[in-house]
Amino acid sequence: MSHSPSTALSHAELARTGAIAFAGSPIDRSDHIRTNADALAGVMNWRAKVLLLDGLLPQIDDAGGLLWGTLADVAEDAELVFLGMLEEKACFAAVPDDGATGPAYAMPRAWQAIQQLSPPDLAIYGGARSLVDWHARHRFCAKCGGGTKPAKGGWQRDCGACGAQHFPRTDPVTIMLVENEAIKGGSLLLGRQPRFPPRAFSALAGFVEPGETIEEAVAREVHEEAGLRVRDVQYIATQPWPFPSQLMIGCYSRTDETDITLDVEELEEARWFSREEVAEAMATIGSEEGPFNAPPKAAIAHSLLKWWLEKPA
Repeated sequence: MSHSPSTALSHAELARTGAIAFAGSPIDRSDHIRTNADALAGVMNWRAKVLLLDGLLPQIDDAGGLLWGTLADVAEDAELVFLGMLEEKACFAAVPDDGATGPAYAMPRAWQAIQQLSPPDLAIYGGARSLVDWHARHRFCAKCGGGTKPAKGGWQRDCGACGAQHFPRTDPVTIMLVENEAIKGGSLLLGRQPRFPPRAFSALAGFVEPGETIEEAVAREVHEEAGLRVRDVQYIATQPWPFPSQLMIGCYSRTDETDITLDVEELEEARWFSREEVAEAMATIGSEEGPFNAPPKAAIAHSLLKWWLEKPA
């Protein structure tokens, strides 16, 4: 999988400036504190902050930012996870009663918050959401079925019955652009799933399966969903995606094939779009104009399309 140091650096800078949503959290994860029971107890004081959530949704303050409280704002028996240190204050979040029950597109209130929060707040919320959601869905041991309890500041759960240790998981997902440079001077393959909003198209995506590389996952997913064989897989950027907890691995690939064979179980439609069509769609996001509805700015697919438009043809 080819990439250059300059490309990697530019996308690291994008993450820090908030161009890739949910990346660039200002919180210091402070592993040396969460793995030390005495140190963790020492920061649980009157200066500590608790991220206030409504279930898995963020609460918003009057200025449009995340709403923080103190340890006094949570129940005494609440499971707390240590998010890290911010401005010399320990930051925590409480585990909700229930975890996620549906995909991101079925959460309109979450999408409203995403559009409202600043990039640093969005990154803090995304990390906290993924972590507390994992805790809410893993209260029982996968090995013996016994009850589990948080350990190491919430970055582990231990089974009291068999002693098994469980750790927060992140699922890798490839999301890829596919270009055929011979079609109209360079065209991009985009698809739409049945659950997408009307006229919405995005990059193809799929989970990395056990025993395969990122390059193999890209090739397999594109062939399964569109019947195309790709080459020259290139890494572009990654994005943490907290619905519930995925790492989106943005890639670019090329193909010499043009005929699409659609997997109707996965996609409702897939089409080739010219550079002009993609540019028009990106310039008219949120309107009914343009050839299709481009991905929102919070999605890494938006960043990938922007990268493609800016790269030399």
